Amino acid sequence: MKALRVLPDPLAVTAAVKKSWHPDVCRVTVGALLSFLPKVSPVKHSLLVGAAGALLVVPLATPATPAGADPPEQVVNGTFDSGTDPWWWTGNTPASAVGGRLCATVPAGTPNAWNAIIGQNAITLQAGESYRLAFTASATTPATMRANVQLADPPYTPELSAPTALTTTPKAFSYTFKAAASTTAGQVAFQLGGGTTVWTVCLDDVSLQGGTPRPVNVPDIHPRVQVNQVGYLTEGPKEATVVTKATASLPWQLRNAAGVVVAQGNTTPRGVDPTSGQNVHTVDFGRYRVAGTGLTLMADGETSVPFDIGVNAAYEKLRVDALSFYYTQRSGIAILGSIAPGYGRAAGHLGVPPNRGDTDTPCQVGVCDYRLDVRGGWYDAGDHGKYVVNGGIAVYQLMSTFERTKLALVEPGRLGDGSLRIPEHGNQVPDVLDEARWELEFMLRMQVPAGRPLAGMVHHKVHDQNWTGLPLDPAADPQPRELHPPSTAATLNFAAVAAQGARIFQPYDKAFAAKLLDAARTAWTAAAAHPAIYAPSSDHIGGGAYDDADVSDEFYWAAAELYLSTGERAYQDAVMASPWHTADVFRPQGFDWKFTATAGRLDLATVPSGLPDRARVRQSVVDGAQRYLATLRANPYGLAYAPASGRFDWGSNNLVLNNLVVLATAFDLTGSVAFRDGVASGMDYLLGRNALNQSYVTGFGKQAAHNQHSRMYAHQLNPALPSPPAGSLAGGPNSSAQDPAATRIPPGCPPQFCYIDDIEGWSTNEIAINWNATLSWVSSFLADQGDGGPVPAPACSVSYRNVVDFGRGFLATATVRNTSGRTLHDWKLRYAYTGTQKVDRVVDGTVRQTAASVEVTPGHSRLRPGESTSILLVGRVDWGPNTVPAVFWCG
Repeated sequence: MKALRVLPDPLAVTAAVKKSWHPDVCRVTVGALLSFLPKVSPVKHSLLVGAAGALLVVPLATPATPAGADPPEQVVNGTFDSGTDPWWWTGNTPASAVGGRLCATVPAGTPNAWNAIIGQNAITLQAGESYRLAFTASATTPATMRANVQLADPPYTPELSAPTALTTTPKAFSYTFKAAASTTAGQVAFQLGGGTTVWTVCLDDVSLQGGTPRPVNVPDIHPRVQVNQVGYLTEGPKEATVVTKATASLPWQLRNAAGVVVAQGNTTPRGVDPTSGQNVHTVDFGRYRVAGTGLTLMADGETSVPFDIGVNAAYEKLRVDALSFYYTQRSGIAILGSIAPGYGRAAGHLGVPPNRGDTDTPCQVGVCDYRLDVRGGWYDAGDHGKYVVNGGIAVYQLMSTFERTKLALVEPGRLGDGSLRIPEHGNQVPDVLDEARWELEFMLRMQVPAGRPLAGMVHHKVHDQNWTGLPLDPAADPQPRELHPPSTAATLNFAAVAAQGARIFQPYDKAFAAKLLDAARTAWTAAAAHPAIYAPSSDHIGGGAYDDADVSDEFYWAAAELYLSTGERAYQDAVMASPWHTADVFRPQGFDWKFTATAGRLDLATVPSGLPDRARVRQSVVDGAQRYLATLRANPYGLAYAPASGRFDWGSNNLVLNNLVVLATAFDLTGSVAFRDGVASGMDYLLGRNALNQSYVTGFGKQAAHNQHSRMYAHQLNPALPSPPAGSLAGGPNSSAQDPAATRIPPGCPPQFCYIDDIEGWSTNEIAINWNATLSWVSSFLADQGDGGPVPAPACSVSYRNVVDFGRGFLATATVRNTSGRTLHDWKLRYAYTGTQKVDRVVDGTVRQTAASVEVTPGHSRLRPGESTSILLVGRVDWGPNTVPAVFWCG
C-alpha cells in the first residue's frame, strides 16, 4: 500500500490525509487508496425490488447518458439535506449543516490556501470528458477561496483550480473543464486558508456533472425464498419470506436433504414491504418439528438455500465465535495463532518502532500537561482507536451476558472458565469476564489522575493523530497517539460499567472489584461536578468523534449501576429523580452507546434490589417488549426495528439486536414463550431472511458478509490477510450510506437495500465491538433455549427471606415446596447471589459455594409432592446490599 505523506504543520496535514467521518462510528477513506482497489466487475444478476406488487429488473450495464438528459452527478449530498456525510474538512475549520447549507469557520493566519479545506473524495473523472462544477457560496466578510477538482493524493494534480471571490450575499458560481486523466480517486476541494481574519463560509447546491454515471451495485437476491441460512430451533418458530409479483396465495413445499417433501402448505400474502419495496409472502412451517440438515423450501418456482432444523449447537457456536471476536481485537498484546488460527499478529501500540504506542501517551496540544499509560483494551472497529463510550457499552453487554446466568434459569457452565478462545484458561474465572477485564483495565487507565485538573474524569478516547489507510497491522501503525479531552459522557459511562463490574468480579477478585468500585464512585463525583463537558463533533481527525451533548441518560445509567452494586440511598435518590426513570426508554430505533438509559432500566428490572417501584420498572420492560414484538410481527421479514423516520440508522443491525435484548429480558421476567419466539424470529433477519438474502454474520450462512471494513481483516485488499473472523457482525443497511463503496448503491434505496459487503463501505459494513457485544448477548440467549420447546415447569417453589440482617452478617431462610408431581430424592437447592454474600453454613445440611453460586444439600433428602421444608442459612456480606437471589433450581 502506498504510504501517506505526513505534513509537519498540523493544520495542513489533511492536505495529505483525506477522510470522511460520522459521529456514531469511526472510519476513514484515503483517496489515494481507492486507485489500488480491485476493479469491480458488474454483478451478473438483476435487482428484484417489487414495487406495487411488480418486479423491477435493473439492467446491469452502465447506460450512456440519454440525449437531452442531465449529465451524471458525481457529487454526493451536495445540498446537505442529509447532513454532512461524506464531506470532510480540516480540523481547524469545524463545519456543520445549518439550514440546509454547510457552514464552516475559517481560521486567520494560515499561510496557504490549502491549510483550510472543505472537500469530498471518491470523485470519478474520465479523460476527455467535459465537467461542470457549480455551487452557491457566501462569506461573513468578503473573502477569496479556491474551488478545485483534483487528485486526492500527491501530486494533487488539478483538473480545475478557480479563484472565487465571495461576498456576504449568496451567489451561484459555475466552472467547466475537460478532464485530462481518468481516476476514481478524484476530489472536490474548496481551499479556504491564507486569510488574515476569521470568517465563516457557507456552501450549498454543490454539483459536479459530467462523465458517465457511477457504477451501480446490483445485489443478487436469488433465490427469492429467503430463510434463516443457519437454521431454526426444532420446537421454535419457523418462517420464511418469498419475494414475488403474485398477489394470491402460493403453494410451498419443505424438502429434506434427500429431496423428499416433508411438509407443505400455502403462503400468506403480505403486500409491499415498506423497508424493501418488495411484494412479499410469508411461509410459516413452524408445525414441522423434526431435526435435520440440508432442508430446502420451495415456492413460486424458487428453492431456498439449504438450512438446518435443530440448531441449538449452531447458536452455541455463534455464542463462542461472537465472544471470541474480542481476543483478536485486543490492543497491547500479541495475538497467538495457536488460539486464533490465521489471526496471529504482533502486539500493537506498545511503543515498539515504528509504532508510537499507548504506554506513554501525551494529550492533544492544550488538553493536559501529563502523559498516561493507556495500553490494552480493544480496538473499537475498523480503525485502531479506543473509545470509552463505545468500549463501555460493549463491556457492559459482555458482563450482562454473564450476569444473566444468575438472573434467569440458564446453565452458567457454558460461559465458564475454558469456554472461549482466549489465553486466560485455568484461572477459575469465567472467560467472558476475563475478556471484559481486558477492556476495564484500559478504561481504568483513562481516568484523570488525582491532583490533576478534572481529576476523576475520564478521557473520551485515544487514537492516532491522523487517519491511517487500509490495510494496516496495529504493530506497524506509524502515527503518534494522543489522548483527547475528558468528557462527562465517558466519565459516566465508565462509572456505570465500573460499578457493574465491581459486583460481578467481587466473587473472583476482591481487590479488583474494590478498585473498580472506588473508581466508579470517583467518576460519579467528578461527573456531578462537571456535568456538561461534551466531546465536540469536530474532533474527528484520526478517529471518530463519538459526540454526545445529552448525558442525562448516562447519569441515569451510572446511578442505576452504582445503586444496584452498593444499595446506597444517594444513588437510589439519583435514580428516582432522573426524568428517564419514568420515561419510555424503549425507542423504536433501540438503544446504543449514545442512548444508554435503556441499559439502566434493564438492569434495574433484572438485578435484585430494594428499589421502591421495582415492580413498575419490571412492567415497563414487558410493555416495551410488547411493542417491539408487535413491530416484529407486522414486518414480513420479522424485523423488530421501525424507526419513525422510515430510514435505517448507522449500525442498524446492532439496533435490531438491542431490541431483541429487550424481548429476551421480557421472557426472563415473565416466562412468556411469545417473547422468546420473537427473539428467534428476529434473529432470522440477521442470518439471511432479509431483502438481500444476506447473512450479516461472517461464517454463518451460505451467503454471509466477509468483507467488513477493517484495517486488520483486509483480505479483499490483500489476499495474504484474513477476512474478519467467524462471528463478526456487519453494521447493516444505512439509509445515509455515504462512502466510496456506498456510492454504488442506487440513490433513494429502500432501507434494506442500503448495504454493500465491501471493505470501503464503512457506513454499512464496518465491524465494531459494541455491535458484536449485542450479537454475543442474543446468540447466548438463543443458545440457552434448547430446542425451543415449552418452558419446563420448575420442580419446586422457593421463598427466600432474610430473617436477621446485621450489617456484615445475615441469617436467611429458604422455604422449599415441591410443586412437581413426583417425590424429590437426594435433591439439592441451587442459586446464585448477585451481591457479595457468602454462606458459611446451613442448619441441618451442607453447603458449597463457588464464587457466587451456592449449592445446598438439605438434611431432608426426600420431599414429597406438595411438601415443604425450610433451610436456615448463616452468612456474611463483604459490602453492598444483601439482596434476595433472583432464581432457584431444585432437583
